[in-house]
Amino acid sequence: MSVSTVAVDQSVCAPLPVLGGDVTVPLVTGGEVTYAALDYAASAPALQRVWDDVAAYAPYYGSVHRGAGYLSQLSTDLFENARRTVADFLDCRSGDQVVFTRSTTDSLNLLARALPAGCQVFVFETEHHAALLPWQHARVTCLDAPRTPQQAVRTLEQALADRDPYGPALVCVTGASNVTGELWPVRELAAAAHAHGARIVLDAAQLVPHHPVSVRDLDVDWVAFSGHKLYAPFGAGVLAGRADWLREAEPYLAGGGASRRVARRTDGGVDVQWHDSEARHEAGSPNVIGAHAIASACKALTEAGFDTLVAREQHLIRKVREGLAGIPEVRILSLFGDDAPRVGVLSFVVAGWNSSHFAAALSAEYGIGVRDGLFCAHPLLHTLLDGDPRTRGECGGPDAAVRVSFGAGTPDEHVDRFVTAVRELVTNGAKWRYRTENGRCIPTVG
Repeated sequence: MSVSTVAVDQSVCAPLPVLGGDVTVPLVTGGEVTYAALDYAASAPALQRVWDDVAAYAPYYGSVHRGAGYLSQLSTDLFENARRTVADFLDCRSGDQVVFTRSTTDSLNLLARALPAGCQVFVFETEHHAALLPWQHARVTCLDAPRTPQQAVRTLEQALADRDPYGPALVCVTGASNVTGELWPVRELAAAAHAHGARIVLDAAQLVPHHPVSVRDLDVDWVAFSGHKLYAPFGAGVLAGRADWLREAEPYLAGGGASRRVARRTDGGVDVQWHDSEARHEAGSPNVIGAHAIASACKALTEAGFDTLVAREQHLIRKVREGLAGIPEVRILSLFGDDAPRVGVLSFVVAGWNSSHFAAALSAEYGIGVRDGLFCAHPLLHTLLDGDPRTRGECGGPDAAVRVSFGAGTPDEHVDRFVTAVRELVTNGAKWRYRTENGRCIPTVG
């Protein structure tokens, strides 16, 4: 069974068509301007291709794995085909499972529930909270932030070699930082983990929208990512990788769909036989729209060609870095140094500015959407800022930064406007003043 989709020109273009490209927003200085969405690291806009595919399926929506009717059967096929599309996109191994979840956070919490007894988890303090916090019921070793990729590998090797007892272990590492955009040495870290009898899960939330990810080539045991960062904002995520720990664990959610057989016992309880497939951790009604959207995004990025997408993104990164480099008051945050390979995510502080006020001015006066704060990576930000006086302020608290992020849907004009806005704000100051109200920074007259 199949659903016909709206024909979309998928010839390689720069940028790729996304929703919201023609949205206008009001400026406090008067008039309107086309909104510049430069917060892709939080949530990327939906690709037009994804929206069209979802709209084409919507009239055929039905229950998944739960009906003999045509729409139910079609929806089931769509859901399972999405699983296969994601497996191909990630270059999964034979026998790997693709479990649909709500997000990267949900995926890593699922894996945390599947850890074998006595498993020790190793994670760098540089991780997003989604990768840093799910392991609270295990024995966790938090590793100091490395200052080079090579130091990261050496630090992990030493920690794994010194573990006592020398039992099961899991390493959790990011592919690309959500703060600095820097790429991590995933293949080398995976080799180090396996050499010491450990497994590794890759937090690819910030990597899959920007670079091809091959489970086979990187030799990672699991990959986790979110659809809403992959131009598919419909509330779904993925955990893909080895099946054994997932099959042996109690279901992440207990309920319909996860069970193969349920029988009443004479003592009043119930006996349950759980599925061994992905269904074991997908109890309840699956998010077929979310899964279909992720699969559509995977196809769109593959068809566009990552070589082209990466080349364009590097062009935008150079524009931003060269533009900000000419402003002495701006300091770009980096863990591995200015020359480290990175994706389109950069964080910075501005002398004399509170980060929340600066982000508010970019929005109110220029129609630019960025993020400010600690980006759900508090230990990393504290390490990078290290008490920098430029981060002190009344709004947003101490030790905060501004983050700009972009991707396949970002036009050059948005990046050019951002660089111009930063330069004008630093040189001339904000046209309006900003204050805190109900936890938000808002513009005020005078």
